[in-house]
Amino acid sequence: MAKRKQLPLSQEPPSHGWNEGKGAVNGTANGALEELSTMLPTEQPGLTQLFICVAGIYASFLSWALLQERITTTAYGPSLAPEKFTYSVFLNTIQSIFAAISGYIYLLVSTPRAAPTPSIFPSRSILFPLVLVAVTSSLASPFGYASLAHIDYITFILAKSCKLLPVMFLHLTIFRKSYPLYKYLVVALVTAGVAVFTLHHPSSSSKKSSSSSSSLWGFFLLGINLLFDGLTNSTQDHIFATYRPYSGPQMMVAQNVLSTLLTTSYMLFSPILATHPLASTIGLSSSTADEFYAATAFIRRNPSVGNAILGFAACGAVGQIFIYYTLSHFSSLLLVTVTVTRKMLTMMLSVLWFGHRLSGMQWVGVGLVFGGIGAEGVIQRREKAAKDKAKKGKGKAKEG
Repeated sequence: MAKRKQLPLSQEPPSHGWNEGKGAVNGTANGALEELSTMLPTEQPGLTQLFICVAGIYASFLSWALLQERITTTAYGPSLAPEKFTYSVFLNTIQSIFAAISGYIYLLVSTPRAAPTPSIFPSRSILFPLVLVAVTSSLASPFGYASLAHIDYITFILAKSCKLLPVMFLHLTIFRKSYPLYKYLVVALVTAGVAVFTLHHPSSSSKKSSSSSSSLWGFFLLGINLLFDGLTNSTQDHIFATYRPYSGPQMMVAQNVLSTLLTTSYMLFSPILATHPLASTIGLSSSTADEFYAATAFIRRNPSVGNAILGFAACGAVGQIFIYYTLSHFSSLLLVTVTVTRKMLTMMLSVLWFGHRLSGMQWVGVGLVFGGIGAEGVIQRREKAAKDKAKKGKGKAKEG
């Protein structure tokens, strides 16, 4: 497989630790994605290749999402004393190890035989933004997991579908970048959809007020998660635009190696830090600090969750490779279409698999969310076609 320019993921497995497989990093800014996609070599892949890529993305990330929900929301153990897996740093570490190994194998395979394997750290100047990506992606995940204690998984999927919101916020406030009107309309539609879905969540009158306050706290935690996602994606865009020809597999390996070092260091040193008098101010205590021991003890008590964690990490890593490979052979717009439909299928599969029940107005909210995202995809496709047509016109004019 010849080496090609690779791109950031269109990130979701996280986002897409919380992202779709961490190295992929959940949702790049659309402008950078389109700009980088023009650097890809033109070729004519066949329908079989397309089918394998799309099927690979669907199979890996649908399985990833099911395992994610099972790990984080299922009650394990005896019915009289059930317990849930809440060790997000441990889960992130396993996932980043899998993604780093898979990314390195993909980097080796995608490098031409006569060429040396590209370094994942080609210069000293790239270290700071890469460390920043690793830090923000590692911090995003615990907030995402914590939000699931206050909102259900379907609401989580809908809210996470608006990757554009945090990216736009950061670009408007930090980079002073403006956006066309339709981008703001898309964000408004998605926000309205999530609001309608949440407000019409079925609950008894006795639990309504406590449920409402709990949901607000869940959205606050999820908002922090999305903000870190946006910072991760914006920094990735900066890396790909500044340090060319830095490739997707290089990013996948570098980010996950750094993330593994960060999360492993946390698990090693948190028991020591918990003895400090100020430890309680950052949420550390002697009873919760030793996450590695607590997580492995949980797995020993409930072996089935160990298998689910391994499957979760493997699916995320394989899914990232399929996404990178798809971007190197097909257009970025195809990936956007696949991503949107995959999120819809994830939600439907969650409803069917775990028995969630949605009211009529909640389906309206779902329609608003995916309607807004779908409309954005259609507009982007038209804009891309117009740009390509203009470029071809200029090329013919120069030749003439």
